[in-house]
Amino acid sequence: MQFIETAYAKLNLALHVRARRADGYHTLETLFAFCTDGDVIEAEAADSLTLSLSGPCAQGLSADADNLVIQAASALRDLMGVTAGARLRLHKSLPVASGVGGGSADAAATLRLLCRLWSVEPGEDALLALAASLGADVPACLRSQTCFGTGTGTDLAELDLPGLEGMPVLLVNPGVACPTGPVFRAWDGQDRGALDPHRWEEARNDLQAPALALVPQIGDVLQALGSGARLARMSGSGATCFAMYDSAAARDAARETIRKSHPRWWCLATSLR
Repeated sequence: MQFIETAYAKLNLALHVRARRADGYHTLETLFAFCTDGDVIEAEAADSLTLSLSGPCAQGLSADADNLVIQAASALRDLMGVTAGARLRLHKSLPVASGVGGGSADAAATLRLLCRLWSVEPGEDALLALAASLGADVPACLRSQTCFGTGTGTDLAELDLPGLEGMPVLLVNPGVACPTGPVFRAWDGQDRGALDPHRWEEARNDLQAPALALVPQIGDVLQALGSGARLARMSGSGATCFAMYDSAAARDAARETIRKSHPRWWCLATSLR
């Protein structure tokens, strides 16, 4: 029997960095939202853990123990004392190091998938703790629902924000990787104030300026998205940016315009869950 899970693309609708911690992490506040599309992971029973990769964004990725999918599978197996394996297949549609969850969403989807395949129930607290050990975004990706993240992003409170579900969104990446570590290190250390998740449209992404300094093409993406959009902003640590629209027709028109003017850019027309 084959099991399938979607690794939903993550967006940070707003992200306020409040402080740099002694352990190298940062205290932040962020509003997570998730798209209806993303990578796809398939699994079937096997004697050992294996991973194969496909898809337009799979090039350069490793399928060995460095991949978060294998790390998530191994951690869950150890936690639950599972002796079975799994044959995993990851179809990679989301760009790597792009601010939309990527490996974190893949790891979270793997946990959901293997709980079904192996018929195990770790419990929410144990599964969230395991997710947090894999990366700061993995707990939010595990839920894949709109939520407010504090601390390092792993302390989550679910939110119901009217109007978000089903909102048309266009994601655009200039085809340049923007690794998280250098962007956070380039943050200027200035606390610009708290994030009110209910007024997120008036908020900001404090990582946008340092990411722009490292990847100037982000500015080109934001400029291309700005016309006709309700809001255009960078997600996470970049380089993917998103724009929100009042209609799917407006979103699709923007996508076609960008595809014609920037055919090498990655685009995804989707909507919020």
